[in-house]
Amino acid sequence: MQLQATNSPFSQEQADLLNQLLPGLNDAQKIWLSGYLVAYASTQAAPVAAVPAGTPAAATASKDVTILYGSQSGNGHGIAKKAAKMLEEKGFRVTMSAMSDFKTNQLKKLEQLLVVVSTHGEGEPPDNAISFHEFLHSKRAPRLEGVKYSVLSLGDSSYEQYCQTGKEFDTRLEALGAVRLHDRVDCDVDFEEPTKAWLEGVLTRLTEGLGGAGEAVAPAVGAPSAPAAPAAESAYSRTNPFEAEVLANINLNGRGSNKETRHLELSLEGSGLVYKPGDALGIYPHNDPELVDLLLAETKWDPQAEVSVGKQGDKRPLRDALTEHLEITVLTKALLEKLAPLATNPDLAQLTAAGNEAALKAYVKGRDLLDFVRDYGPLQGSAQDVVSLLRKIPVRLYSIASSQTANPDEVHLTIGAVRYDAFGRARKGVCSTQTAERLEAGDKISVYVQPDNHFKLPEDPNAPIIMVGPGTGIAPFRSFMQEREETGAAGPSWLFFGDQHFTTDFLYQTEWQRWIKDGVLTRMDVAFSRDTEEKVYVQHRMRQHAKEIYEWLEKGAVFYVCGDMKNMAKDVHQTLAEIISAEGGKSLEEAEAYLADMKKSHRYQRDVY
Repeated sequence: MQLQATNSPFSQEQADLLNQLLPGLNDAQKIWLSGYLVAYASTQAAPVAAVPAGTPAAATASKDVTILYGSQSGNGHGIAKKAAKMLEEKGFRVTMSAMSDFKTNQLKKLEQLLVVVSTHGEGEPPDNAISFHEFLHSKRAPRLEGVKYSVLSLGDSSYEQYCQTGKEFDTRLEALGAVRLHDRVDCDVDFEEPTKAWLEGVLTRLTEGLGGAGEAVAPAVGAPSAPAAPAAESAYSRTNPFEAEVLANINLNGRGSNKETRHLELSLEGSGLVYKPGDALGIYPHNDPELVDLLLAETKWDPQAEVSVGKQGDKRPLRDALTEHLEITVLTKALLEKLAPLATNPDLAQLTAAGNEAALKAYVKGRDLLDFVRDYGPLQGSAQDVVSLLRKIPVRLYSIASSQTANPDEVHLTIGAVRYDAFGRARKGVCSTQTAERLEAGDKISVYVQPDNHFKLPEDPNAPIIMVGPGTGIAPFRSFMQEREETGAAGPSWLFFGDQHFTTDFLYQTEWQRWIKDGVLTRMDVAFSRDTEEKVYVQHRMRQHAKEIYEWLEKGAVFYVCGDMKNMAKDVHQTLAEIISAEGGKSLEEAEAYLADMKKSHRYQRDVY
């Protein structure tokens, strides 16, 4: 179709120019140009009509949305990014930030706030939410009458303080005068469906506030060309894991060790999966077939009976469902309450009676479904009745122990096998003993990459780093060293490693010795707790080198901790604060403030579990 001066608002000269230009444009260019013209028109000065009295608030509602996330393993960050993308596509102006990076003096200026936060450990905020959580619950927190908000809370129902951090944010924001845009949603480890429902609910309420508006916005004015296509992403993810082949499975501990630590090498060839040092690998494990058989024998269920599993109701033989899909190794208060109507033992009524919470809490800790069936069975109803109450086997996340730069198409893990006795039975970690006992070279296992943007090497390759990683906490620091060796990073590095015995438990010993020899690792201090009469741990080695540690920190060193959160990480934190206090001439309160500033500048990073 040709433009003419007679059938358009253009002069004949303008129409001729457009007729020369348009046939040479491809579809992407035409789409971009149309958006550019819309955006250009919207920026031109125009009289602003006064808003008549009585106009509904929706007509002048803001399209600005702030998303704050607190995330330890990366799930919260991923959900925040998904929410931001969805809202931007609907025309909202989105600001997304980790809570640790958010300037709290901006809080009272917000109009619409979405909070995505996980609960870490026993009801604690994740590391990058601690400072914001403390601020919000302090006397310095401002009144927030002008803020509309909604909270998505991530957690694990096997913990007593399920989704506690999200609940605290929700109630505190309300107490400060903010108004719920949409009700809080609490998500268990299988969070995809409730997250989707929350996002849809939030979007509905936001667009209602705009009177049903929310169309996609045009490209920004002044963009020089059509946006470049994003880099190709892997087709594999948490919801579509990759079947990775096992290349090697080696016991890192020497003969006579009390431990079994597996070094697992997996092939990522053909997956397109990409990871960075500091990221984690998610594994979908299987339950121990021996435990499944014990449960089937106790319940007398038919192993081949077909049952429906998951939201889609996929049919599976019962034995396969119990082995590959359903969690049977953890008994929680919530699950016990659901199972109670199926139990025939009258003693259960006393355990679940009001006022007996302490006994109930003590019972569920460390027990599993087989314990419950043996203690309070037999169960009434069918296998399907019970299966419908069980959640999916949770993903296990492991810190990646390799650099992809050094090991293209491979990923390495360091996994300690968990075995112990409790309540008259041997217990096994689901994924760790699958790795140790039932995974050989050539087998395949379902995996995906879990990015962690809050535990990573400094951007400056010359920056000093201090790494504290006892036991399997050594894993990410192996990836750090491989990456630094490959990229030629010149910054000094210092490792504190600890375990039980030097001769049997010095994980990756020859690699560390080579890195020391080659200058990739500047110094290393070790603590083997069972080799001396008095137990020595990494925090003791830190105290011995307090002066040098403080000097490194003053020179801008990034301090990393990986491993056990409950004991080791707390002891290391306390030791570090004491070092800063003693060597820097500060009070302990000032030392904690020093560490808080380090966290804000990403110089104190933790990967703890």
